[in-house]
Amino acid sequence: MQTNLTSVLTILGMALITYATRAGGVWLMSSLPLSKKLQAWVNILPGTLLVSIVAPTVFTAGFAEVGASLATIFIAIRTRNILLSMLIGVGVVVGLRWVQAYF
Repeated sequence: MQTNLTSVLTILGMALITYATRAGGVWLMSSLPLSKKLQAWVNILPGTLLVSIVAPTVFTAGFAEVGASLATIFIAIRTRNILLSMLIGVGVVVGLRWVQAYF
């Protein structure tokens, strides 16, 4: 594979910009006092982003994905263990896809 200078500089530039925006956000937020309302918003933001990423798959996918989503939600509610629920979800989707492929 041949690499040229333009490709390398483009990738390095994108990496630098990505790092600068993330580090700048952390620096900016650490220097500002957060109100209770803003702190509550920041605390709930990761969950809402996760739902916005996962929801389209759940509602437009097939049987295996819906089954895995239900299993993941059930395990997450019962155990409050996110890693376990993700592992169960991946296992269920693999198992259900295997069942769909062979039966």
